[in-house]
Amino acid sequence: MFIHAKNIKKALLLNLPGAISHKKMLSPNRVLKVTPAEKDHVKQSSVLLLLFIENNELIACLIKRPSHMKHHAGQVALPGGRIEKGETAIETALRETFEEIGVKSNDIEILGLLSEFYVEVSKFQINPFVGWLQKRPKFKIDHNEVEKTILFPINRFKAPFSEVELDTVSGKLKVPCIKFDEEIIWGATAMILAEFSDILEQFNFTSE
Repeated sequence: MFIHAKNIKKALLLNLPGAISHKKMLSPNRVLKVTPAEKDHVKQSSVLLLLFIENNELIACLIKRPSHMKHHAGQVALPGGRIEKGETAIETALRETFEEIGVKSNDIEILGLLSEFYVEVSKFQINPFVGWLQKRPKFKIDHNEVEKTILFPINRFKAPFSEVELDTVSGKLKVPCIKFDEEIIWGATAMILAEFSDILEQFNFTSE
């Protein structure tokens, strides 16, 4: 399978699997859409799935949140955050990426958008963008928001998935996950990777 930015951009223009992919990694008793009772409390956010090729592998730039964070403390995540007044979703994703890991927007080609979904526990509506880098970036980490970066090979995201019991803000949960480099990738990050991985499998990538 030959993967590069041009083909990923084409794949993202097709019908996205959305909830079909998300449900593979959805935590128990959680929903993907905002309920009428919560619609006035939703916080719009965006994240960036940032990709590059290294040693013929497609790599995603993930981050680990510090333990002191208010939301998703200690979790593996994607650069991103809440959309500020006057910002577009993509502006937020690019700003947060620069603030958190020091990658400049001029170095990023936006390839498209994955399916949005709702994170019930934090009340965030997440808009995931896909970005492309020509090479591995030089990270400049803001340690107030990021403990470390994690370079995750996309081909490692595949069934059968692991399951782990975690202490969460809503109590102990058994959740589907991917274990990588002594970290656990679960929740919203795993759901985004699940959809992107499914898109790669469905699209007919060929060399040019």
